[in-house]
Amino acid sequence: MEDHLPPRLLEACVIMGATTDKLKEAYQKHQQGNTAVSPVLEAEVLQVHVPPFASKDKAAECVGPAAFSRVQRRRSFIKKTERPVVAPGHSPGGEETTQDISVPKDIDLGGLPLLCFPGGLTVWSEPKEPCFHFLVFTDVFGNQTHGVVLQYCRPVQLFQDSTLQQNGTKVSRLYTTYGVCVISKYPYYNALRDCLSCLLSQLKNCRITDVDQRVKEFSAKLALVPIPPPGDLHVVFSLSPLVIVLPSREDKHHPVVDLDLHLPFLCFQTRELLQIITALLAERRIVFFSSDWARLTVMAECFMLYIHPLHWQHPLVPTLSHQMLDFVMAPTAFLMGCHLSHFEEVSAETDDLILVNIDDGTVSSSSSELTDLPAVPLAATECFRTRRRGLQLHFDLEVSQQGTNTTLNELRAHRRTWQQRLNWEIQNITLELIVNIFRGLADHLNYEHRVFNSKEFLKSREPSDQPFYKEVLESHIFHSFLKDRLNRKMDAYTRMEQSSRSEAEKVKVMIDTLRRPTMKEMGRRSSNYENCVNKRLGTSLPNLREEHHLSILRQTSVTEPPLKIRQKHVKQFKLPDFHPHLSYQYVQDYYADLVGLLGKAISFTPRESSSLLARYYYLRGVVNTMCGRRLDALSDFQNLNHTDVEIFPAALVRALVDSLQQEEQAQVERRPELKRLVCRVRSSESEERAVQPTDDHVKKFEMPKTHMPLEDFVTHVQESGIVRDVSTIHRLFEALSVGAPKEVDPDVFCDFYTFWKGMEAEAQDVNLPAEVIEQLDNNECVYKLSCSVKTSYGVGKIAMTQKRLFLLTDGRRGFVDITKFRDIVEVKISSAQFLVLRIPSLRIKSSLKKETFEANLKSECDLWSLMIKEMWAGRKMADDHKDPQHMQQALTNVLLMDTVVGCLQPQKGILAASKLAYYDRMKHEVPMTVPKTTSETLKHKINPSLHMPSQQTVDVLLYTPGQLGKCDVDGDGNPKLWCALSHGRVVLFDAASWSMQHNCIQVGVLPVSCMLGLDQEQVWIGSQDSTIYIINTRRMSCHKQLTEHRSEVTDLVLEDTQDTFSPTLAYSCSLDGMVIVWDVSTLKMKRQFHLSCHKLTSLQLYNRTLWCCAQDCIMELRKTGLVQRKICLLQDPTNPPSPFNGFIVYLEREQIWTSCANSSELCVWHSDNLEKPTQRVTLPDCAGVTCMLKVKNQIWVGCRSLSESPGQAVGKIFVVDVAQAVVEKELLAHTDSVQALCSAEDRYVLSGSACLDGKIAIWKVE
Repeated sequence: MEDHLPPRLLEACVIMGATTDKLKEAYQKHQQGNTAVSPVLEAEVLQVHVPPFASKDKAAECVGPAAFSRVQRRRSFIKKTERPVVAPGHSPGGEETTQDISVPKDIDLGGLPLLCFPGGLTVWSEPKEPCFHFLVFTDVFGNQTHGVVLQYCRPVQLFQDSTLQQNGTKVSRLYTTYGVCVISKYPYYNALRDCLSCLLSQLKNCRITDVDQRVKEFSAKLALVPIPPPGDLHVVFSLSPLVIVLPSREDKHHPVVDLDLHLPFLCFQTRELLQIITALLAERRIVFFSSDWARLTVMAECFMLYIHPLHWQHPLVPTLSHQMLDFVMAPTAFLMGCHLSHFEEVSAETDDLILVNIDDGTVSSSSSELTDLPAVPLAATECFRTRRRGLQLHFDLEVSQQGTNTTLNELRAHRRTWQQRLNWEIQNITLELIVNIFRGLADHLNYEHRVFNSKEFLKSREPSDQPFYKEVLESHIFHSFLKDRLNRKMDAYTRMEQSSRSEAEKVKVMIDTLRRPTMKEMGRRSSNYENCVNKRLGTSLPNLREEHHLSILRQTSVTEPPLKIRQKHVKQFKLPDFHPHLSYQYVQDYYADLVGLLGKAISFTPRESSSLLARYYYLRGVVNTMCGRRLDALSDFQNLNHTDVEIFPAALVRALVDSLQQEEQAQVERRPELKRLVCRVRSSESEERAVQPTDDHVKKFEMPKTHMPLEDFVTHVQESGIVRDVSTIHRLFEALSVGAPKEVDPDVFCDFYTFWKGMEAEAQDVNLPAEVIEQLDNNECVYKLSCSVKTSYGVGKIAMTQKRLFLLTDGRRGFVDITKFRDIVEVKISSAQFLVLRIPSLRIKSSLKKETFEANLKSECDLWSLMIKEMWAGRKMADDHKDPQHMQQALTNVLLMDTVVGCLQPQKGILAASKLAYYDRMKHEVPMTVPKTTSETLKHKINPSLHMPSQQTVDVLLYTPGQLGKCDVDGDGNPKLWCALSHGRVVLFDAASWSMQHNCIQVGVLPVSCMLGLDQEQVWIGSQDSTIYIINTRRMSCHKQLTEHRSEVTDLVLEDTQDTFSPTLAYSCSLDGMVIVWDVSTLKMKRQFHLSCHKLTSLQLYNRTLWCCAQDCIMELRKTGLVQRKICLLQDPTNPPSPFNGFIVYLEREQIWTSCANSSELCVWHSDNLEKPTQRVTLPDCAGVTCMLKVKNQIWVGCRSLSESPGQAVGKIFVVDVAQAVVEKELLAHTDSVQALCSAEDRYVLSGSACLDGKIAIWKVE
């Protein structure tokens, strides 16, 4: 249990100095006249203080201060000292003994004195001023521990006399330095320095014999201080005469920041700052130098924070004593620090060191000039330089027009507020630097196969920036950063990268299409038509993210818009004052006072401030753990599920559960909330043991070396980033494969990939004349350009966009519109007479023009015919089905055709390309005429599986209305469409434009079964894993969970109350028949009841009545759970009854409509007679109802029907007129069964289908 206790502020307090024997020897040398050079003494550990300082065993034997002691806290190594551990200046006296010193297991006492006295320990004839410096200890696993060292002088007292006498003459005193090192798991450098300053004021005035007791009491107090959890709550405590603040981490991914981050900005110019950052990212061997030991660690830690979220993974030793200088000979990358006096020695001994002189603000190399250190990319540099100029780095300027603070703590609080704000600005500026350096990285990642295409990423960078990337991309620090990106880590980097995207990037990411530069973008360029229009223009696929970020990075300059920095609102929690004597009983009293204060804070915090409440619960749970109140601690940690699950201490809770005594386990059984927590902890522990460790490797894309069967080919194509869709890759395999069994030759794949990327590169340099750009839509892009050919409209080049064909005429460089794809009537190949030759020509007939367009395309004729027919068929499919993705897919097919023809032999190329003509083949083989009713009702279709390799089932849909006058996290108040896909993945659409805004909100790993929108701030999501996940719609993250259900959560409803003083209630039900009523504001369970039924699937609230649907019955209940009436399954002697799967209550018509899973009928029951249905509505060609929805005076019914193809389901929607009880419309909705329906303010109905279709259809309601 002790191994899992949360870290306290103090891990150990160590006193170091010279022993009495060494001081005597130094004194004798001094008296003998050796005063020219102060003798150097060997520093040793004199005292070690580690918590706990008060034990229950001792308290039983002693009372008062005698019960205050130091005992072994946890399993540690035992250090045998050669001399007894004595207080500073004390004579050991008597017989030498050894003492066991229990220290934290990752602290090496042997090397600590060298670090605490890096300049050596000596005696002085005059007292020296106290000074501080900072330490970092790193173990073999990379875990860091931090130390703050106080060095203070005391006179050497070898006798009781105040002065020494020799031969009757008085001799002046000698002074020596003692070191007090406070060791902590967290880098609270400023706070611990303040604490040691308070201790120093006591040590100056205390007798030498009291030093040991004062340090013990000081250590015991710090050991009682808990570390604040990540978030916006800081911990404050008093240590006379100062008030100390422990700032919390920003989030669980971010380190503690308790430094003055602007200090490097005062020491270095922008160029030197960026050179040091480059050296860190490139993992060079770096040595800091300064005449002030304290600056070394401070500067090193500041730069560690500047490169966050990249983590330095090599030795970090910012303080090296002169005995440790050989460390800089290490062959690996490192960051170390030395005294400035060793600069020449270190630079002469070792080559290839980056030497950083903090005092002079210079950066140099030990071997040559810094020519081999690449520069940070120019655009990122200019942006950083601009941001730096906007920083206010001087506190005196801040307070120049303000009054003087009258107390020390007021002045410190004012300075602290200013420093925290400045630190926050600097963190955002340096994070923006990292984001700008790696902007566009996601475009070259394949998440499914965990592949990074480094070569293509390098090609997307400016040539002058490539030396920087070539070195950084090979570093371990970048490799670890890549793992986080491939794991879709939602940290500060990800949030800033998403929020700072340009509009073009947002559109590109959300529609998953790699576009050519649009006409709008092209219009901004200064173009030269002769140099920019190439003979052959290729493209990337619509789902390849082709658009490079060079133009985006170039625009990041001094005109960069102001950085949006979210204001941080932090709360401070004041710990109770420490008791004067920290015996066991006093420690318990202190904990009791702390629990009481936290209880008051919880009671006075409004329930809307759930994040702050979570921090209070966390702290109280930690304190209850420290004082042995295990059940109270578990109760506090249970509340984190309802407030912020992100800070739930899983390891600590598991240790608490394992340490429960038999009596406590009996109490757990009597407390349902604790029983659920214990069961969940134990089940999660067994699941963790059963789950295989995740594969977090990162691969670089490499060309195949052997022939590839279909499975390997799919993998390589997806890894290359060419296309993601599996069915498209299968068609590409058919086009490129030869032999039996079919395989793709690695050389063919290499040629295909090379040709593809070559066309990509050419596409970026294309511009059109301004006269042409004006004729095209802003979002149009040129995807294909022919050779210069003779046409019926003149000589020129035929250009293809996603919408039309047009002619770029030679000579005057004009624009002639040929046709839009939707207007094409006929495309055919013919021949034109030229002298005695017949030249192949392409004829295109448009419905808007009388004359037929003819072009003598010669050898390109067959390819252009294939491409135009595919685009024509794709356009028709997109128009008929109101689904723009068909057009994008047709464009993908066309670009693949172009690439295949380019990389294969001419005679094989056209035949292979014809296998990619998917839509043209569908038009001839399986004509799909959309019924008129369907076409008139259907408004639009969207694809929620756009970023996935295959279509996913749409499990649940939820529409949430917009907010006028308010802006959400995306900067608008538009309505949203939430779509739950397979495996707990939720995607979010803007319901005003139907564009995807978030493509991966993960809630568990099992499918979602229901969703409910509440108060514009949160969405509740019920999962098959029995958990209700609560999404914060501002941050789009899940920080709360309701875990009281024990089975799949099947439905959620909100009670519509008109009483503003009554709490808002929500109802949830699970498959096992459990119904729970929740207070929405507190997330507390108001009541629960269990229904005796088979598989409870849904519930609805009408007036004061609760209706529940199970597979065997439909029940009307009071809100207390008392069953009033019940509808049972109709018994049919010839067939087994089909289970209920839905119902709608129409009390205004006194009707209840029910549906069954395997029935093609809807049953209408009169509300006064539930014995037998009064009406039945037959749904033609229906194999079973999947969902129902009430919209105005209609009932929309989602079904599955069998298509003409054997074994394939078709999704239909029937619109039933309630008044007439007849089918009003039959809509051919999807090519797979309809799985979900939802209403958008009764104006539209949205339907989602199973994975063979996987689309969302938007229907208008009449």
